[in-house]
Amino acid sequence: MKKWLMITAVALLTACSSAENKSYYQLPVAAQAGGQSVASQGNRLLWVEQVAVPDYLAGNGVVYQTSDVQYVIANNNLWASPLDQQLRNTLVANLGSQLPGWVVASQPLGSDQDTLNVNVTNFHGRYDGRVIVSGEWLLNHQGHLIKRPFHLELTQQKDGYDEMVKVLAQGWAQESASIAREISRLP
Repeated sequence: MKKWLMITAVALLTACSSAENKSYYQLPVAAQAGGQSVASQGNRLLWVEQVAVPDYLAGNGVVYQTSDVQYVIANNNLWASPLDQQLRNTLVANLGSQLPGWVVASQPLGSDQDTLNVNVTNFHGRYDGRVIVSGEWLLNHQGHLIKRPFHLELTQQKDGYDEMVKVLAQGWAQESASIAREISRLP
């Protein structure tokens, strides 16, 4: 009987110690300047229609590239909400704070709106300590299409998924600022 109790206790302890903790990540939104009311922003309208990600990024797991050809999708380091939604929400918030005179939204705003679509092809960490944010965006501005590719490689200063997600967010904020600069130059 004692042997059976000892085996059961060891099995329970082993099961408890092998249970891995899951971590959930949310992209931080860049600090925003004081908000303006919609009425004071004028009539320039921008609808961020979609931010698309490929299938390997669309799952719950944070992606890490382990070699030139191999990617790992984490089982215990997960996105708190779908990555495409996080990217879209942070893009709307960042553009809204960086484009005075514009109303930026994730919903259609009317017939005179500009429409922005972004296709993110890479959003992951890499074995060499680099973080990759790349893709292309397409803006429909008054019936004219403007298409721009983007590719950012940033260096991760510390190890770990926390740092990787922070650097990914930093790269996305940089690309948001780049998009805002292009939009602000439009007639």
